[in-house]
Amino acid sequence: MPPSTLFRQFVLKVHGRCDLACDHCYVFEHADQGWRRRPAEMAVATMERVAERVADHARAHGLTRVSLVLHGGEPLLAGPRHLAALIAAMRGPLRGVCDVDLRVHSNGVLLDKRFCDLFREEGVKIGISLDGDRTANDRHRLYRDGRSSYDKVVRAIDLLRADYPDLYSGLLCTIDIANDPIAVYEALVAHEPPAIDFLWPHHTWDRPPPRTSPTAYADWLKAIADRWLDDGRPVPVRIFDSIISASQGGPSFTESLGLEGSDVLVVETDGGYEQADSLKTAFDGAPDTGMDVFRNSVDDVARNAGIEARQGGLAALCETCRECPVVATCGGGLFAHRYRGDGSGFTNPSVYCADLLPLIGHVHDRIARHPHVLPPAVVRAVATGHGDRASIARLGAAQAIGRRAVIAAVGAATGSSDGGGRGEDGPSQGWDAVKRIGAASPDAYDWALSHPYVRAWAVERLRALDRPGTPDEDGDDGLLATVACLAAARAVENVTLTVPVRDGAVYFPGVGRYPVPGRGETTVRVEAGSLTVDGAGPVEPVRHLTAGCFTVALDDLDPFRDCHDHPAAPRLDADRFARWQSFFQEAWTLLEKEYAEYAPAIAEALTTIVPLDPPASGASVSSAARDAYGSVGIALPESPAMLCLLILHEFQHVKLGAVLDFADLYDKSDDRLYHAPWRRDPRPLEGLLQGTYAHVAVADFWLRRTRSSDPAVAAEAARHFGDWYPKTVTAARTLQESGALTGLGEQFVATMRRTLESWDLPAAR
Repeated sequence: MPPSTLFRQFVLKVHGRCDLACDHCYVFEHADQGWRRRPAEMAVATMERVAERVADHARAHGLTRVSLVLHGGEPLLAGPRHLAALIAAMRGPLRGVCDVDLRVHSNGVLLDKRFCDLFREEGVKIGISLDGDRTANDRHRLYRDGRSSYDKVVRAIDLLRADYPDLYSGLLCTIDIANDPIAVYEALVAHEPPAIDFLWPHHTWDRPPPRTSPTAYADWLKAIADRWLDDGRPVPVRIFDSIISASQGGPSFTESLGLEGSDVLVVETDGGYEQADSLKTAFDGAPDTGMDVFRNSVDDVARNAGIEARQGGLAALCETCRECPVVATCGGGLFAHRYRGDGSGFTNPSVYCADLLPLIGHVHDRIARHPHVLPPAVVRAVATGHGDRASIARLGAAQAIGRRAVIAAVGAATGSSDGGGRGEDGPSQGWDAVKRIGAASPDAYDWALSHPYVRAWAVERLRALDRPGTPDEDGDDGLLATVACLAAARAVENVTLTVPVRDGAVYFPGVGRYPVPGRGETTVRVEAGSLTVDGAGPVEPVRHLTAGCFTVALDDLDPFRDCHDHPAAPRLDADRFARWQSFFQEAWTLLEKEYAEYAPAIAEALTTIVPLDPPASGASVSSAARDAYGSVGIALPESPAMLCLLILHEFQHVKLGAVLDFADLYDKSDDRLYHAPWRRDPRPLEGLLQGTYAHVAVADFWLRRTRSSDPAVAAEAARHFGDWYPKTVTAARTLQESGALTGLGEQFVATMRRTLESWDLPAAR
């Protein structure tokens, strides 16, 4: 069975009645009244059968951990003795099969030391429902005679905080826009909860929520989100943490957000399997599956039509949701909130759609102020196949932070002169200088790190240091020192460093190579912004290709550039460089004219081309190194047009690699191999994703060439397009059907596919 149909959370209705009469309760006050037909409490024999079914499911699918929630009604009405018997009946079948995360959700009014002692003995965490301060809580959480429950709930919370803090799991608060949001937030935080869960009141299109404005619920939550973020996120808040996580391709922590299939199954007091309780708000019988623990396995329930309807991810949503910019985070909202009784059922946006869009956008905007966070809008822009210049600039800013982090990791692994490093020489000397200059002149530091192969070197250096037997000090290649010298020169700061000589020269990233014959090391002095290398001959500069206002380095010197799939070419002679310049100028002119949507992103981020050795076969060869953002490797092809294609192709890999550094688009634990239509060998998921994204540009290149006024060019392009387009569409479909994409990944691939399907194909004209 696909991973999305596995159940990892089981809500067990140990008692089906309640001692409060909350008027917003989805169990007792909404359309489904199934509770009237069921026993008040779960029998011990029923619990034992539940546990056997859960154990069978965990064993069959290799689940190492399941979450069991004792629920109601009000579970504490079962009493400590019966709860103890139920827990004992549950423990037996699951012992040795998987770990159990056991929790209870309660209104708290009956919680006392008897229950707490039992829960401590059994390792049961306790979540308490509280809607804020006294005024907020007393709007809904009352006894049937109208008495307040507030004092008893607060007493229960105080008991947990004082005597049983290890059991206290958090507070659950149902939103009411009549309450002051900041007063509610402050009241909840004052109870020092380990977590806060704000719950949408359950409504459908047939019974919409009360409103004071079109975005009343968004405005209420936005006020709390701002305060929470300004406070430094003092406590986990599930709705906000889910928005932040899902926006980066991570999981949602609540069923009301995200595209992940639901992994929650409810078992009623009589052993009947039900879908999520929230469906009780739709219509009588909405949660029913017609199955129970005595006749049916958990896997049987997974094949229930209602369960399957909630597992479809992006494809299962209505068109409005599928095209929404925040769908990867929103996921269409809670399934129950989409219901409309006009025959459309659950194929609608959430009744809270008008709130979800501005709320998610607001939180996205707030977290986007942090440069290490990749805003979802950037990911969406890249997914189109092009990516605007501003989005690529944001990718570059995130990459700068990544470079700092990896250089810092190398420095920490290398050691420092005041912490046991090599003292006056070696890599620690360079690292000390890098730290000092980076702290004083961060812009100069970032500039010195910006050459693509600095990061490629650093990543490989870390891998080498992690390999057993690799010395920490003996492999100094001098890069930290040369980076420090460049940063010092940029910052106009004086520094003198000893630098190893590698293959008879010292190379400064992106600047050039200084030949230093007959030495193992040399001294580099930086004064007034200029470099002086002792004993060096004339510098061999890194040369640049220009086309109009666009300039890129053609780096045939960097000793760390040989990290592509094909060998790097040696230093080019003047004639070959001139040929590169001529081809590049024509290629860029073509790109700006015919592929203008791609040009701004490339101009923003492409800084370096590494010439590769052309293969003997004469085939086109190109590559993008995963850890060298801003660079591509290309063997000069047969024509400027092919150079244009290779730049487009490889820069797709550069963009997607940068996104994958900061956003999760797929499940990294998925180790399956997938058919890639352009290769004989099957590919891992990232390889298929990379190839598909790159071939969007390849297919686009040939499509536009089919419109050439030159019949020969158009005919050749039509042949290539007829080959690449169906392969790319097929690969996109394979990705969508893999079941291994995150919500953000689903949205990314769907956007790619919309791009492909939006084209005016030759056969259609």
